Amino acid sequence: MRARFRFAALAAVLLLPAGVAGAEPLGSYLTFTPFAGYTTFDGGMLFPAYSPLRDALYAGARLGWYAPCGFGLEAAGGFTPTREDAAGGTDVRFGHGSGNLVFSPLRARTGDAFVTAGWGYGRLQRVTPAGGSRYGTLELGGGVRFWMTDKLGLRLEARDISFMQKGGNGGKLKPLYNNLVFGAGVELAIGARTRDTDGDGVADKKDQCPNTLKGAKVDANGCPLDTDGDKVFDGLDKCPGTPRGCTVDGRGCPSDADGDGVCDGLDKCANTPRGATVDAAGCPLDTDGDGVLDGLDKCANTPKGCSVDSLGCPSDTDGDGVCDGADQCPETPAGAKVDATGCPIEVIEKETEMLDTGMIRLQNVNFESGKSDLLPEDFPTLDIVGQVLTKWSELKVEIGGHTDSRGAADRNQKLSEARASTVLTYLVQKYPNLKAEQFSVKGYGLTRPIVPNNDPLNMTRNRRVEFVIQNKDVLRREIE
Repeated sequence: MRARFRFAALAAVLLLPAGVAGAEPLGSYLTFTPFAGYTTFDGGMLFPAYSPLRDALYAGARLGWYAPCGFGLEAAGGFTPTREDAAGGTDVRFGHGSGNLVFSPLRARTGDAFVTAGWGYGRLQRVTPAGGSRYGTLELGGGVRFWMTDKLGLRLEARDISFMQKGGNGGKLKPLYNNLVFGAGVELAIGARTRDTDGDGVADKKDQCPNTLKGAKVDANGCPLDTDGDKVFDGLDKCPGTPRGCTVDGRGCPSDADGDGVCDGLDKCANTPRGATVDAAGCPLDTDGDGVLDGLDKCANTPKGCSVDSLGCPSDTDGDGVCDGADQCPETPAGAKVDATGCPIEVIEKETEMLDTGMIRLQNVNFESGKSDLLPEDFPTLDIVGQVLTKWSELKVEIGGHTDSRGAADRNQKLSEARASTVLTYLVQKYPNLKAEQFSVKGYGLTRPIVPNNDPLNMTRNRRVEFVIQNKDVLRREIE
């Protein structure tokens, strides 16, 4: 009973240090442990004669197999050379061997606590003369293992080796003697799996980045890789190969807020309208310079200077084939032939006449007979003059009316002045850029024929309207 008490006390002391996590072997593995210690013999065990045995040093070994769940099987054996504790006592050898079930209820990374139980045999043998006794044994033990690496550890153990015998008349086995072995050994783990706490494939002892996120690819030192430099690790990066400088989301995919195909962070023109074509810097293009971006422009290659609508298509209000903005004669009459500037050929001719002669003469303006009312067929002719004068806002112009020699002079004078006034009214109403104060009106009647009124053709030539420039210096400056 005293031996059992000593074993229990020692086992309790040995169990206390098991604790904090470190580097124990993982998975299933074999162990081999050279073991040395001390044997204390049961005081009631008298062998070979009438004296107990002296406590002495113990040498042995442990060979085991451990499963990941903490259970294991172990073979234990050892011997102790001793002698009877009496004068002239006999030298004795004590030995034992057993098979044991081992369980580690307290496991941590720096070590574990274990308990063991098994059956075996024990032998007491005299050295001289030879002879001895064998006993069946029940072995109960416990201890702790401290792992210095994931393959090498220190084992501390206390073990009670009970010699068993049957009671009288074939009764049950019962303990006869209790011998206590306690000591230490260096335990070698064979075939254990190396610990890799963060699961990155690099053992903890070599891992320079021990808390790598699950799934991240690492280098030989266990440090995560970020090939494209977007701060999302390879393996977790759903968009590898992101260009340097791009802003990315939590998955490592670049963001493109304006959807122009150039990622945020590299986009020099954020908030580009959707659908616009951009350059490598993310800035929208406007190849034809019409103010409507490429990609949104439905009429690419619009000539420079043309006014366009919201789709980038040029407008042509007067339908002369020259777009507004580039059209220097924006109100060309329908059907009139124009030059490259959008001006009717007749406008050019009349402007040339004005520059050469200082006046524009119209001989094909018709009025109702004896009246000052314009006829519709006169409008295109007057529109030509209106477009010419619109380009010359500085001119002072006299509109003069002329008749042929038929009728009374006084009546012709009044009629010619009325007709000149009608022409002025038409022009300032049709062309808002013309100001009434630029003009004066005068009726000359029949007083200034340009040819004799001796036949119908000449009379037609004398019935005319003339636009005479009063400040010809403006024209001279233009000519110069």
